[in-house]
Amino acid sequence: MDAILHADEEAGRDYARVRDAIRYLVAHAGEQPQLADVAAALCLSESRLQRLFSRWAGVSPKRFIQQLTCEAAKARLAAGAPLLPLSHELGLSGSSRLHDLFVTLEAMTPGEYQQGGAGLDIVWSVEPSRFGPVLLAQTARGVCALQFLADDDEAEAWLRAQWPRAALRHLPGQARTLCGRLFDPLSEADGSPLALRVQGSNFQIQVWRALLAVPYGGLLSYGQLAEKMGRPGAARAVGNAVGANPVAWLIPCHRVIRAEGALGGYRWGEERKLDLIGWESARLSREEATA
Repeated sequence: MDAILHADEEAGRDYARVRDAIRYLVAHAGEQPQLADVAAALCLSESRLQRLFSRWAGVSPKRFIQQLTCEAAKARLAAGAPLLPLSHELGLSGSSRLHDLFVTLEAMTPGEYQQGGAGLDIVWSVEPSRFGPVLLAQTARGVCALQFLADDDEAEAWLRAQWPRAALRHLPGQARTLCGRLFDPLSEADGSPLALRVQGSNFQIQVWRALLAVPYGGLLSYGQLAEKMGRPGAARAVGNAVGANPVAWLIPCHRVIRAEGALGGYRWGEERKLDLIGWESARLSREEATA
């Protein structure tokens, strides 16, 4: 157990270092900072930073920041698809694959919603991930929440607010294996389906289903998403539904940005959104080079 806790703490520190490196790169993008500049700002050796960043992102810091410029984002928006013709529904080949399983989304019934989850048994834990600690909560019928939250107290308070009458069971470590499958594209998956069981209005569910169709590494604007749903005048309402997404990463709301290439908001912080977009883009870039 001590070894596991130590590994989790080290992974957390590594993510914090990479996050700080990304912050520095974005803040100084116009100056085209060198590896030595970033390493000095983080009080790390150049070799240590290069190894750490490349292990986390799969590419060098310089290549990573190239993927995150506003012009690059606008080009991807205009293309309307990732560099490789890979679809989220069919899974991704090679190391860029998120997981070897289909994601299905089922809405909770209006009765379950109105009753505040009465009779619902929710098992939850806070697990480490490459993007920081995550709350992962599951019912017998699927994952009902995946949130970037810092600690158990914060996680339980959020769950209680969402399902005030549900039976919450805290089982630390129960979702560690699943988290590994979700956040590590290099891990082996068994091909079993992954079900999401979420609560939301009919319109929100429609938006979240549309998000599942956005390819890995793809970007689109709020307006483009509204058009894909057949609701071209509802960009603002679509944006609100995107922001209410209860399942980070798997329902990929981080792939929706503003038409001018700016990130737009993100309920778990714009810096984390930048991390997610950049990491996916780096994976696709490396896959294209390999292909």
